[in-house]
Formats: sequence, C-alpha cells, structure tokens
Amino acid sequence: MRPSAIVARYHDAMRGKSADALADLYAEDAVHEFPFAVPGFLPDLTGREAIRAGYRAMWDASPVRVEEIRGVVVHETADPEVVVVEHETAGTLGTTGRPFTVPGLLVLRVRDGRVVHCRDYMDAAALARLREAGGMPGGTDPAR
Repeated sequence: MRPSAIVARYHDAMRGKSADALADLYAEDAVHEFPFAVPGFLPDLTGREAIRAGYRAMWDASPVRVEEIRGVVVHETADPEVVVVEHETAGTLGTTGRPFTVPGLLVLRVRDGRVVHCRDYMDAAALARLREAGGMPGGTDPAR
C-alpha cells in the first residue's frame, strides 16, 4: 500500500475513532511515538496490539467527536519510506458541542505497505486546552 493510501486510511480511522482500523495499518512490531505528549496522555506505544489497546482506551474514554481532518498536506521525502503529513483535526467537544481544532504533524515510515514507525506531533497546548475543557481523559466538563 502506498504511503498516501495509508494516510487516507489513517485519517478515516481517526474520524471513526476506530482503534482496530488504525492498528491494522501498522506492522506487528511498529512504534508510535508522541514526542510532544501532554503529561498523562498516551505513552509511546510499541507493537500493533499496544497501539490498538492504547488508542481504544483513549478514544473510548474521550467524548470528543472528530468530524473532519482538514488542511491535509502529504510531503514525500528523499527516503521513499518516509512521508510527512500536516493536518488539522476538527470536531466537537463532549456534550457541550463546542468546536475544537488541533493541528498535527505525522512522520510516518512505511515499509511493505505497513507503518513501521510513527512520530505523532500534536499541538500540546491545544491538547491541554481540550483536556481542561473535558474533551480528553482527565479533564472536567461541567456540562457532562
């Protein structure tokens, strides 16, 4: 599978909050890193099943509804296995329906049609605001 097809399926999994669809894109021994992680957010994940379990736990616990992945730009690099993906995740928060956006950057290494390594750079300040508003585990949303 070409990296651009993997990016499209990755974004589909995000919109659907499908940990299975996301994990199925990864090699069995893949690594998913969060270099700018907010304290208390997901730790780095090693292995397809850890990625599946980590995302299932996060997405099941979060009332965030992802409605759109926009501003997607895929940059191919000199290394044919590596693509850099810019995007912005937009949706609504909890039961308040308040809109949110979180800019992000993915650096994906794809080998034999599977993600073998992902560096997931999300805007840590935007995630902290979202968490404080109750959109992520550990936050409080008085409307819930």
